[in-house]
Amino acid sequence: MGTVAFCALAGLAACGKQKEAALDPRPVVSMIVHPDQSGPSSTYPGEVQARNSTPLSFRVNGKIIERNVRLGDAVKPGQVLARLDAGDYDKNAASAQAQYDAAQHRYVFAKQQLDRDTAQAQANLIARAQFEQTQDAYASAVAQRDQAKQQLALAQDQRRYTQLVADHAGVITAENADTGQNVQAGQAVYQLAWTGEVDVASDLPENAIVGLHPGDTAQVTLPALPGRSYTAKVRELGAAADPQSRTWRVKLTLEHPDADVRLGMTANIALASSATANGTAGTATSAFTIPATALFHDGNAPALWIVQGADNVLQLRRISVSRYDARTITVTDGLKDGDRIVLQGVHTVSVGEKVRPVAPLHPEDFAS
Repeated sequence: MGTVAFCALAGLAACGKQKEAALDPRPVVSMIVHPDQSGPSSTYPGEVQARNSTPLSFRVNGKIIERNVRLGDAVKPGQVLARLDAGDYDKNAASAQAQYDAAQHRYVFAKQQLDRDTAQAQANLIARAQFEQTQDAYASAVAQRDQAKQQLALAQDQRRYTQLVADHAGVITAENADTGQNVQAGQAVYQLAWTGEVDVASDLPENAIVGLHPGDTAQVTLPALPGRSYTAKVRELGAAADPQSRTWRVKLTLEHPDADVRLGMTANIALASSATANGTAGTATSAFTIPATALFHDGNAPALWIVQGADNVLQLRRISVSRYDARTITVTDGLKDGDRIVLQGVHTVSVGEKVRPVAPLHPEDFAS
């Protein structure tokens, strides 16, 4: 009996320890948030583009027999980029030259005949009707010569058009036809981005274009060039929304881009919030840059776990995120200065759970 009683007491003691352990709050890695010093901003994705970009095409039909440049090549004005088979155009030019030569000979003969008949008519040696016929033949020869001259010029132009020549300095950004392909006049063979001013284009929602005007400045960063920031000015605002995406195309001109800025790079465009643009920055919501590991979701909406009150009870709060980076997110709505958020283990906690906040072991891992 003594042994049985001892085992029973030991079991009750073990149960008591398990119950006590279950009531201990779970430790969670957390941090207190503070608003960014730079103030609220909205960041949108964009793409680096040339200010001017044009398709290059032949002005006549034909078969491509030679291409001298490839994608990414830099070209100069007057440089021959591609050629068509010019055999038929050479023949047309030769035929037009022969017709012009014949018309020129007829013109010379008609001019000599007119000079002779003019002298004889002044001496009353020929009839008036014969002199008028000579004048008519001369006028006809002049017209035929001029017509043949224009036909020759047209044939020579068409032969010259079998060479695709760059009309501006720039970079080839697309190849749309290959050697051996038959192309029509006006069919794009290359896309040429002109050298010069560089734009950043972005499609903005309607709430982002409120208060935005040409000449406004923005800060542009390029993920491919970390640590660099460029100033840009709004150059063009779309007059109407895209019928499918319901966004407005905005183009900004980069000021003083360096040689490392390449066409096609992805850009992040930081625009001042509409409240700031309208002069009501005092009522604008502060922006908070926090570690991306803290992000959770309440349904389809982004959310954070907030440690509330003296009891450290968890609350799930929806937020608005204006920017997603590799390690951080920027929150513009849903947080207040001094809020404590959960940094790790956001998928293992639940609403109303009591927790024990602990500081991260390596705070630098969560620095923005």
